[in-house]
Amino acid sequence: MGYGGPKMSRVSFVLTVFLSAVILAGAGYPAIAAPADETSAREAAITIDAGRTSEPVSKYIYGQFIEHLGRCIYGGIWAEMLEDRKFYYAVGADKSSWKGLSNDTVKMLEENSYVGEHTPHVQLTEDGRSHGIQQGKLGLIKGRQYTGRIVLAAKGTAKVKVSLVWGPGRQGRQSLAIDVRSAEYGTTPLKFTSGGTTEQGRLEIVGRGQGTFSIGTVSLMPADNIKGMRADTLKLLKELDSPIYRWPGGNFVSGYEWRDGIGERDKRPPRPALAWNALESNDFGIDEFILFCRLLDTEPYIAVNSGFGDDHSAAQEVEYVNGPPDTPMGRRRAANGHREPYNVKWWGIGNEMYGNWQLGYMNLKHYTQKHNLFAKAMRKVDPSIKLIAVGSVGAWSEGMLKSCAEYMDHISEHFYCERDKESLTEYVSLARNNIRGKVAAHRDYRKRLKSLEGRDIRIAIDEWNYWYGPRHYFLKDALGIASGLHEMIRNSDIVFMANYAQTVNVIGAIKTTKTAAAFDTTGLVLKLYRNHFGAVPVTVTGNTAGLDVVAAWTSDRRALTVAIVNPTERKYRLMMDLKGAKPTGTGTLWIITHSDPMAYNEPGKDPRVRIAEKTISHVLKELETPALSISLYLLAVKYSSVALQDKCGMRNNSVSSCKIEVRHTLKRKKSFFVFSFRTVSHCVIIS
Repeated sequence: MGYGGPKMSRVSFVLTVFLSAVILAGAGYPAIAAPADETSAREAAITIDAGRTSEPVSKYIYGQFIEHLGRCIYGGIWAEMLEDRKFYYAVGADKSSWKGLSNDTVKMLEENSYVGEHTPHVQLTEDGRSHGIQQGKLGLIKGRQYTGRIVLAAKGTAKVKVSLVWGPGRQGRQSLAIDVRSAEYGTTPLKFTSGGTTEQGRLEIVGRGQGTFSIGTVSLMPADNIKGMRADTLKLLKELDSPIYRWPGGNFVSGYEWRDGIGERDKRPPRPALAWNALESNDFGIDEFILFCRLLDTEPYIAVNSGFGDDHSAAQEVEYVNGPPDTPMGRRRAANGHREPYNVKWWGIGNEMYGNWQLGYMNLKHYTQKHNLFAKAMRKVDPSIKLIAVGSVGAWSEGMLKSCAEYMDHISEHFYCERDKESLTEYVSLARNNIRGKVAAHRDYRKRLKSLEGRDIRIAIDEWNYWYGPRHYFLKDALGIASGLHEMIRNSDIVFMANYAQTVNVIGAIKTTKTAAAFDTTGLVLKLYRNHFGAVPVTVTGNTAGLDVVAAWTSDRRALTVAIVNPTERKYRLMMDLKGAKPTGTGTLWIITHSDPMAYNEPGKDPRVRIAEKTISHVLKELETPALSISLYLLAVKYSSVALQDKCGMRNNSVSSCKIEVRHTLKRKKSFFVFSFRTVSHCVIIS
């Protein structure tokens, strides 16, 4: 990698400070078995040259990905508690979450359907018995309020009662009575307070009277929802502090009709999610995604459907999102309550179109043509957008770069580590090695392909993670994710973006139950690095001893961060020769660790794995890293050669020699740094 700062050829003093850390060097990561005596620490020594910096780390490597898959959005981010609230499946069908009351037959009628293909109609009888439908398995908490709405119509006279049930008898429910006297659908708000805590709550909709009543749709959310989002999940997502979110897929996008997800939410048609053999309510569409991003103060990154979709639809989607309100799709957005354009910058064309698992996948020759059609149509609507193309190292990425370089800004790469290894150090290295391989391939493309001359097309690793089927992520996965981030940081000149897949539930960094949310171990790593790791990488060399270390200046160059991944079952004491900076000895240390590499967190329970933070002092010669840990040090510095060069305008110029002299004035307790150059007579800085 390249370094921005000039070398100093003659220095009148040598600054040597021993801290502690270990860096990754070379291609191998030796597995270190736990010795019999685990109380003593091993030692290692390396050198950090704080004056040799590489390109700043792109903030976008800390991106996230959310997809309409499993309980990532519905059941994770979106606060709706009811399954199939628009009755895509017939009440009582095997896949339906709705059941009729005992001995009730509910008919699904297509005539006058409120939303979708059919609506449930309940026949009432003159004997006074109640008839209706119910949905169970709701998570309720005692004292918590729940709000919603129900859309009803009736032929005849119907007295409908909607009840939230948490226990047996009258004391175990709260009911709302509604007189329904019109054949036109009307909406009634719902509000309940649960009198108990249960995972087996129930919503009942029953009626008495004459004739029939129809249930157009119904919704129920915790009252503390934030514009439809779960408050507990949003709280953690704000702590996660990701700068960008990719949506809506993923495999999902190749069968997604974005127009189904706009307009009045209760009238959006439910559809089958073909990619995942699931049901899509379309409650969370483009407008909700933009709202989600604004609530989190993050940037949206929208993928368009290049599977079953076409370039015209993609261009219309760009116009809906970014077009002025006097354009056809801009008017439609304005009619939906959003007059001003969203100005979304980042757009992806398709997802994994090289794979036979992808809806509408095709061979490379045909897809390059399709990609270019999409890019032209989308840029015609908004020339300012940035496009990310589908990539996959090998013939596919090379072919895309040869034929489509003019029609992309960056190219995506995906990987999932699906193998479980007996050796912990080997397991932790999987993410790092995947990234290293993709980086090496793209560096080679840059050397060989004429289509890349004069272009800076970088890698967007917009899906990456460990994926081998766990419900939870373990400490060992957290170690691997941290090591993956280290490899991206080392290659900051070519890795532009990375989107951890996924964010909530499934293989997410956050896990939820019906009533609680918690950081998984991998989420703690992402949160830690996003919030505390530096921005400008510096050079680290030396013996690794099986550890993985990176270091970087903070953006203001007032502190140096050192991150260490220790995948061994032995603690280390690390001696470091630090050049180009002098630490004050004070700082902060954050540690993620546990004695069990299989430790994980569960929502609603005290976390087993946490981020521990402590203030440190007198740290001048060594750092310690516990076994099975991620340690991130923030070390305050008195001065740095890099900062001084910046002040004197020396960065990236042709100065061939530099002389640094330090004088201490005890009375003033100041240090004067006096420079003399061949091209500059005197430059004095008072620190």
